[in-house]
Amino acid sequence: MGKGGASIPDEEWERFLKEAEAGGAGAPEEPSARARMVAQRLREEPGGPPEGWRTYTPARQRKGKGWAALGLAAAVAVVVVAVGPWGIADWFDGDGTGATPLAAESERPTGPPAGEGTDRPPTLDEPFRGSPAARWSDGTAGIHLPEARATGWMSRAEVARALEKTRDFLAASALDPAVLRGERPDEAMALINPHQSDVRDYLKKAFRAPDRENDPLLLFSRFRSSDVRPAGDVVKTRGRVTFQEGERGAVQVSTDVTYVYPVVRAAGGDDEVARTIVRREVVMSWDDPAKIVIEPGTFSLVSYKVDTTNGGCDTYTGYLTPAFLAERAATRPDGGAEVDPYDRSTSMEERMRESEDEGCGTASRS
Repeated sequence: MGKGGASIPDEEWERFLKEAEAGGAGAPEEPSARARMVAQRLREEPGGPPEGWRTYTPARQRKGKGWAALGLAAAVAVVVVAVGPWGIADWFDGDGTGATPLAAESERPTGPPAGEGTDRPPTLDEPFRGSPAARWSDGTAGIHLPEARATGWMSRAEVARALEKTRDFLAASALDPAVLRGERPDEAMALINPHQSDVRDYLKKAFRAPDRENDPLLLFSRFRSSDVRPAGDVVKTRGRVTFQEGERGAVQVSTDVTYVYPVVRAAGGDDEVARTIVRREVVMSWDDPAKIVIEPGTFSLVSYKVDTTNGGCDTYTGYLTPAFLAERAATRPDGGAEVDPYDRSTSMEERMRESEDEGCGTASRS
């Protein structure tokens, strides 16, 4: 399906989910995301706590922990973004701030970004005013790709293609205008190995009956166009992609990207701008088809973590639900720790460990 097109019919979707049930001769069983994560965790952190944590933040932040039902280690958080009759240019052209973009993030920063005049609220003309994102790049330009090198079963050129496809997945899952309008992320899902039974089950449930453990927002940014529309033409991003050799010679790619979505109420009548910040870490494995049952050009999903600010707390509708000032004033935080959603100096693993109880915390800025 092209960007902005209609969702595929349910019958075709069912065929997609049920296809490829038989593996190639001599190929191992279909890759289990849970098995991958457990093995990795045992290698890296013997005796440590399990990784599946959840963290939410609107003007509040939801915290918690647990494995996702599909067997993926997951940390969750909901975000707020806009939707409406927009084209691709609506999300990628210009920032309206005149600020000089920062250099690409090639490694983890040593501390949180300095304050950016948080006493100055955003406006329709400057939706990122008062936010560190004013100096971030637009769309995929803010996602740093490393230089490719031969790794595992892949040549340098093959690794380069895998990195490009990885960025394609990030764009299709968190920046595609149709997906942001609430449509099904067909292009993104087409890049996920259809032989992963746990992922197939998750995707099927997430779009039919979303709940805490089967929530499309774990991997995709989606909003109701009847609720919000974009404030301006840009989604700001900052993040990086890294890779290493994984199991059975696979190329394991880790992505850690923060997305900032400015929105206004769809109903109109005022020009109040709200921002939703979503930091999402997705780990994927580009497997050797001689060793893993996988379709060409797809990856096996290993794990995900999500930390969301102003996207909804304890809401499982399958859509991000941003709050505006009046709604925030009516909802008091429940005592959760204060978190800076722009701080990328702390790993997602550390961020999830900071909060051990479920609930909604407070974001220090938006």
